[in-house]
Amino acid sequence: MPAPHKTARRVLLVASAALLSVSLTGPAALAAPSPKTSKPAAPPARMSTVGGARLGQAGTQVNLAAGVPVLPKDLTARSWIVADAESGQVLAAHNAHWRLPPASTLKMLFADTVLPKFPATQQHKVVPSDLAGMGEGSSLVGIKENESYSVRDLWLGVFLRSGNDAVHVLSAMNGGVARTVADMNAHAQDLQALDTQVVSPDGYDAPNQVSSAYDLTLFARSGLQKKDFREYCSTVRAEFPGETKKDKKGKSTRTSFEIQNTDRLLSGDYDISVYPGIAGVKNGNTTNAGATFTGVAERGGRVLLVTVMNPEKKDHNEVYRETAKLFDWGFTAAGKVQPVGELVPPRGAGPAGATPGTGAAAGQAGGGQNGSPARPAASATTDDGSRGMGIALGIAGGAVVLLAAAAFLVNRRWPLPDLVRRRSRP
Repeated sequence: MPAPHKTARRVLLVASAALLSVSLTGPAALAAPSPKTSKPAAPPARMSTVGGARLGQAGTQVNLAAGVPVLPKDLTARSWIVADAESGQVLAAHNAHWRLPPASTLKMLFADTVLPKFPATQQHKVVPSDLAGMGEGSSLVGIKENESYSVRDLWLGVFLRSGNDAVHVLSAMNGGVARTVADMNAHAQDLQALDTQVVSPDGYDAPNQVSSAYDLTLFARSGLQKKDFREYCSTVRAEFPGETKKDKKGKSTRTSFEIQNTDRLLSGDYDISVYPGIAGVKNGNTTNAGATFTGVAERGGRVLLVTVMNPEKKDHNEVYRETAKLFDWGFTAAGKVQPVGELVPPRGAGPAGATPGTGAAAGQAGGGQNGSPARPAASATTDDGSRGMGIALGIAGGAVVLLAAAAFLVNRRWPLPDLVRRRSRP
């Protein structure tokens, strides 16, 4: 074949290959969504119904009626919940059971699990292995190897500075990270926080580590039953032990430094004020989780819990702004709005055989028979208890059923009689 013909044929082959490549890859390229036009993450179609059927539905759940204020219109969080801390009524929610990365709000479960195991005055000398395995870029309170700290110091480091180093030291005292993770997962099951899977005790981003606004609210509610938990989560600032140093004469001295709570509704910031009545609980922020926060506040004798997870709006302190708006709504709506669900009690607090998401209280939360609002279990208690027990005895005809019913009603309402109220700032 003459050279010009070979050249022409080669050109045709190359052109054909190029066209074939375009035909094969073009549709795929066109089908791939542009990062700028990709849709935001959406909640799953089916979620847990623990606490009531409506809490398993995607979107906002609220019973608007005459006299009930409308929800704030500029809420951007992927998930949130407003609940009465004492009665357990869920006043409103948005994707309450969406399983999302929790960030350091998971430290509430860590504290609720580990805090009762060690007295506040116990001293612990930190060894290098105590601080092993922390994630890169972890938030730290500044713990040093070969220094001794009281358990109280460590918990202040956890709550005020969200110190992953303090979490790892306490985990080491508890038998190690793996043991602590197992304890936390077991405690989450006891609390009926079934959306939660713990991988790292400090909330650092890890594959398959998830929780939900509903579960984080359960953790806060359980933790607030503990006096030490209430004290730590409501502390605005504290002195933390520094590093021991020797002077030129060989004399050892150890100074301290101030740490301040990073919960901006509690401590305030240049662009946000302290929220009236705030008393804790815990914030968090990681790459995967975005900003997360659970707060507790009291107004007029009513105690509310609000959890907000990952606002789409990324303005400075946005998670606190949206939390404050939900607190404002909740305090105005409380007593007027019918609940859409409830915060379930721990497994041991309910009647024998109870399972999450079943029964009248769970299945009918926010909508009873014929569409009427279900009556919260807590509201069924009587002034002195004798009338309720008499009714139970008459219906059941046995002391065993009577005791089970009484325990059920008492534990449905978790009073917080000595909740740390908002204190004056130093």
